[in-house]
Amino acid sequence: MSVNPMAYEAQFFGFTPQTCMLRVYIAFQDYLFEMMLVVESVILKKLDGFPDCKISPFQIRKSTEKFLLFMKEHFDKLFSKMEEVLLQLVLNIPKNVLLPEDKVHEQYPYSKEQFQALQDEIHQLQKQYRAEASAGQALRAELEEQKAVRAELEKILQWFDGLESICREHGTCNFKESFAFLTQNAKKLQGVLKDVEEKSKKIKKHDQLL
Repeated sequence: MSVNPMAYEAQFFGFTPQTCMLRVYIAFQDYLFEMMLVVESVILKKLDGFPDCKISPFQIRKSTEKFLLFMKEHFDKLFSKMEEVLLQLVLNIPKNVLLPEDKVHEQYPYSKEQFQALQDEIHQLQKQYRAEASAGQALRAELEEQKAVRAELEKILQWFDGLESICREHGTCNFKESFAFLTQNAKKLQGVLKDVEEKSKKIKKHDQLL
């Protein structure tokens, strides 16, 4: 079989010419084997009509295999010549023929140097795209962080607004006085909480004694 890849022919036909020839070869070979089996069966039937014949089925099979080998050798030689003719004259696209989908290469020819320059430019653009994508991802992450910080700041502003309202309700406008007022109330609340915890402990002890 031919070792020429014939890639252009494969592009046109949708299959490699060598694959086509291989399938034809296998089909012919299978037909040859089947034909030999048919011939052998016919010979065996004919011998059944001659009881005195001393030729055994084993000898017939041996002769059939020998004849099959002889036929296969001649078939391979003939097929080799047929393959050469078909690959050169039938399944071959001449060098001066250009497929319709490749007409663009004829209109815009490129040398190897130009093609390499385009490849380098593509690689450079891919690097720039990856860098910009990474930078965009970092900016989005920073934006999300800023949103979180802004939300916390808004909570603090709301807290200060609430503090200012409480101060106004109690007639206190100075921030130091307001802070001292809140501190004093916080201490009172801590004292009340501590008193509640002590009473709760006493109640639990009392319940355990009961």
